[in-house]
Amino acid sequence: MIMEGRRTFGLLLTIVATFAIAPLIAIVYYTFVNDGHLDVSQINRMFANDRLWHTLGNSLLLGLLVILGTTILALPMALIRTRTSLHKFDWLDIILTIPFMTPPYIGSMGWILFMQNNGFLQQLMPSATWLSNIFFSLFGMVMIMSLHLFPFLYLMLKNTLLRINGSFLDAALIFGRSSWRNWTKVVLPLMVSSYVLGILLIFIKTLAEFGTPATFGSRIGFQVFTTEIHSYLSRWPVDISMATSLSLFLLSVCLVIWYFQNLIGRKYTYSVLSGKTPAVRDMKDKWYIKLASWLFVGMVLLFSIAIPYFSIIVTSLQKVRGNGLSADNFSLASYQAVFTSGSAGLSAFLNSVVFSILTAVITAIIGLFIALYIKKGEGKKQQVLDFFSLMPNIIPGIVFVVGLIMFWNAPWLPATIYNTKAMVVVTYCVLFLPYSVQYTKSSLSQLDQSIFQSAAIFGRSSWDMYRSIFIPLLMQGILAGMMMTFIISMRELVAGLLILPPSVETGATFIYSQFEQGNVGVGMAVAVITVGMTVMFMFVLAWLQKRGGHASA
Repeated sequence: MIMEGRRTFGLLLTIVATFAIAPLIAIVYYTFVNDGHLDVSQINRMFANDRLWHTLGNSLLLGLLVILGTTILALPMALIRTRTSLHKFDWLDIILTIPFMTPPYIGSMGWILFMQNNGFLQQLMPSATWLSNIFFSLFGMVMIMSLHLFPFLYLMLKNTLLRINGSFLDAALIFGRSSWRNWTKVVLPLMVSSYVLGILLIFIKTLAEFGTPATFGSRIGFQVFTTEIHSYLSRWPVDISMATSLSLFLLSVCLVIWYFQNLIGRKYTYSVLSGKTPAVRDMKDKWYIKLASWLFVGMVLLFSIAIPYFSIIVTSLQKVRGNGLSADNFSLASYQAVFTSGSAGLSAFLNSVVFSILTAVITAIIGLFIALYIKKGEGKKQQVLDFFSLMPNIIPGIVFVVGLIMFWNAPWLPATIYNTKAMVVVTYCVLFLPYSVQYTKSSLSQLDQSIFQSAAIFGRSSWDMYRSIFIPLLMQGILAGMMMTFIISMRELVAGLLILPPSVETGATFIYSQFEQGNVGVGMAVAVITVGMTVMFMFVLAWLQKRGGHASA
């Protein structure tokens, strides 16, 4: 098999090392080496900086509060979707993933437009002015980030509850336990592992988040690690040493959290499925339970989707923001401005599309070869390659971006792609390669080993097997990975802010710059187009996954 040789491993490891390892080595090098000599003075300067400890405290506090916020939203939603009559409405899962797939900076902008002075809330309810003062605080920031991240925890908890066979509860009832005791002694302990893993990932994602802290946090004066790193690289005087030191510190924190996450996953995961297919039970709720369930779902959808999307769409349609919600103040002028040939908005949007397509194609090819080599990941080489290919999912994106900047500016390189459009594509490939690898691996895991054996028995060459058998069977997973990569690439902000060449913008950086400059109409029009494309691709992705489930069945 051509995917099992040493040369293949060496080539794939070289690609992954260039993508995922070299940027991290560059960060360590520029933090500890000065003029070719070991120098720890920069680390000492970092730890002696009171601003570091203040920023660290802010980041940790924000992470803990977002964990609390996502728990308040995700746990009841998981129970409603698995233990009430609402379990049959599968369309809710697609709707509930929209907040997570919406770029966080766009959701944050929507809330700012809704809650600011003379915003949409005050126009609709003038007596609600006092809510703005409460919102523009740490509470509002936590709320926005919790509404963005809760679908991630919700899906983990929901899948755990679905895997808990009803026989566990039946056995507990037979032996004299009440329903309440069943929940506290059987269900909740079985959920602890998934919950802890979920909140640790939420904590890492909160530490790594840049969009919401950059748009909302800057307004309330709440600095976190990601915005601090960005400020050292984007404001004069540029302090590269401090940026790399902070990146290394953030990298270390995330790796420690990841280690504990794996430790918990290995020690406290329980088997909750047997070979017997669990019976599907018809659930009949009392009227007040059904009413409370729908009210909770409705409130979550209102705050996570309806309000921010209302603000974004209405702002994109307004002629003059100061004229309010009057009927004669709406037009398609902002969209016409975006789609005018040669406009900055259209150029930025098309740049995003081109960069995202190139990223999707390149990562799909690399991800396919990596997934075929890894297969089940039983060997040491496969495990090493698997780990390094997934590193960008563990480490904050801004850390990789800083590492790539330092790596591609190394004086020993014969040529560099820094300050070119190729740098954008390479950065996106580094950040989003794990999606292609994971989706292709998922499709590969559904192929029975007999397919490989049958192909070998009937005399197929290795290339023929991959071209005629494996790649067609894996195409659904490859396409799903490409779509997910495209979606995430279209929304990427921090990489664009730091590595785009002069006079080149993407949709994300255009939206951000227009919002910061006060020209929000055109910016929100691009945001609506971007989010609309994202939602469309998300529904196609859900259809592909559903089709894959039927095919495997």
